[in-house]
Amino acid sequence: MHQGKASRNKLASNVAETEIRRRRLIQICFAASSGLFAALFFARNSAFYIMLIGFIALLTISLMALYRYSSTCNYLFLGTVSSILFALCATGAGVFDLAMLGLPVVIIFSAMLGNKRLFLSVLSLVSIQCFVLAWLELGGIVEPNTPVLTWSHVSFIFIIFSVTGFSVYVLVQDIRKLIESLEIENAKTEESKQQIQHLALHDPLTNLPNRVLGERLLVSMLNEHQASPNKLAMLFIDLDNFKPINDALGHAAGDDFLKKISQTIDQNLQKGQCLIRFGGDEFIILAPNMSDKKEVDTLSKQIIRLCSTEYSINDARVVVSASIGIACAPDDGLTFKQLCRKADVAMYEAKRKGRNRFEYYNSKLDEHSDRVFSLLQKLRPAILNNKLEVYYQPLIDLHSDTICSMEALVRWPQEDGGMIFPDQFIPVAESSGLINKLGAFVLEEACRFCAHQHSIGNDKLTVAVNLSFSQFRDNSLPGIVESVLKKTGLAANFLELELTETILADEQGNISTQLEQLKSLGVQFAIDDFGTGYSNLNYLRSFNAGKLKIDKIFITTLGIDEKHEMLVSAIINMAKSLDMKVVAEGVEGDAAKTKLIELGCDIGQGYLWSKPIPESQFNELLKVEKQANDLHLTFDESPAT
Repeated sequence: MHQGKASRNKLASNVAETEIRRRRLIQICFAASSGLFAALFFARNSAFYIMLIGFIALLTISLMALYRYSSTCNYLFLGTVSSILFALCATGAGVFDLAMLGLPVVIIFSAMLGNKRLFLSVLSLVSIQCFVLAWLELGGIVEPNTPVLTWSHVSFIFIIFSVTGFSVYVLVQDIRKLIESLEIENAKTEESKQQIQHLALHDPLTNLPNRVLGERLLVSMLNEHQASPNKLAMLFIDLDNFKPINDALGHAAGDDFLKKISQTIDQNLQKGQCLIRFGGDEFIILAPNMSDKKEVDTLSKQIIRLCSTEYSINDARVVVSASIGIACAPDDGLTFKQLCRKADVAMYEAKRKGRNRFEYYNSKLDEHSDRVFSLLQKLRPAILNNKLEVYYQPLIDLHSDTICSMEALVRWPQEDGGMIFPDQFIPVAESSGLINKLGAFVLEEACRFCAHQHSIGNDKLTVAVNLSFSQFRDNSLPGIVESVLKKTGLAANFLELELTETILADEQGNISTQLEQLKSLGVQFAIDDFGTGYSNLNYLRSFNAGKLKIDKIFITTLGIDEKHEMLVSAIINMAKSLDMKVVAEGVEGDAAKTKLIELGCDIGQGYLWSKPIPESQFNELLKVEKQANDLHLTFDESPAT
């Protein structure tokens, strides 16, 4: 593509150059023929006929150049002029004839009108003519006719000078235009060079310094404040919840938002502080000469406040938050890469602790990162090779004291007999993109086990599976659930999906659409860990869940903390008003069980009955319960003694 464009540019340049030469030939032919025409009034004898023939020849060449120009016209013109001059010299005063003054002009014409070949050809022709003329005179073949000075000779000189002057003027004008053109091109080149240099060092969207220039700025700041005891702080900023803006409003709106928020931050920085776009929705602030931690804290709080400002994008009100990680030079490093890595680690710690906050780097964060990395290296092959297991914890109907459901919980047994629990590896799976495969594995295992229980007579048993917020990100969840139900043969109404309040409260993504698709399959829903999140009645009323699970932090102190008892009672009454069954999590003692029955709770779950156990043990648990029920039924049906 670039080669084709270069070829077209070269062709256009050649055409333009040819057109200039054509015009110059016509101009010079006209000037020379005008000079010959004027000279006819003063010429006598053979000079008159030579000039007349020359005038006719030049006029003919002018017409040829006007209607069909080619390089031949240049050769004809220069050959004709040099021949006229040679003839005038040969019939006049020889090498001392006035016509010899015109030969340098012919050489000038050849340089103006043609290329190197034409110039050398004319130079050679003129040299040969001069040599022949001298040879003819010296050999006595031609007798020089020394003329007597007359006004005619003065006129000839004037005509020669006029034609020569005109030609030189045209040549100088061409050279001047060429120089002006070169100056313009040089200015354009310099401007392009500056633009390229600017683009290489600045972000094209926000016009902020990029990471390349950021590294240079850091070095410059460190050198400038080398003798100062103060520190340089690097703030690594990541915008929370930026992706939903792109998803809902489009990437153009997302770019507009990034420009506005970066402009707002940049305008509020103090002199000497610099905002850098690191990439995507990540920014860096370099703040040199910070005297103490309070200054950095104040700056970080200001940035969080600015990022939390409401922005108007495409008639929509957009609000995000910011997570900030902070590293300081020289304590945390002296190079851009060192400080970036450590500030990035601190930023992820801020996200882990709830976002919309800032954290300082410390060495313990590196230890945590190393543990996470090591865990990820083991987790990926474990998930791909199905090394994880699904355990089941029973849910007990408090009125009949029987198992009515089971919750599927993933566990990661180790070769040494140990166990890695979900609170350690689930966040790693979510952040690494492994959660979808892990979630699909748990879902399929749970549905398969529940379908198996139905096939052996436990046909009223349901199974509950937890869903992660991350499983909704790529819109694949409804398809996965539908595929698993078909594969395992479990009826949809026996599958219960547990959702946290955070999932239901999301209004910017497409979660609500996916939940409606899941509803249409016929699966049931439960709201998990109620009381620890938003506890918003609006989405409880709008979302038709069948169960509400009270978080265990309110259950473990039941009977001890009166405030929690009142709160549990209020939650149960609220759920009843919404026609929802209530599940109490974390039941560990008979006192809590008794109190829950008293308050009207429907279902209990906790170590009082069983901890999460593997399939084989859960089968035994069901068998024991069935045997106990059969024995109880037999005892009730036996005749009184």
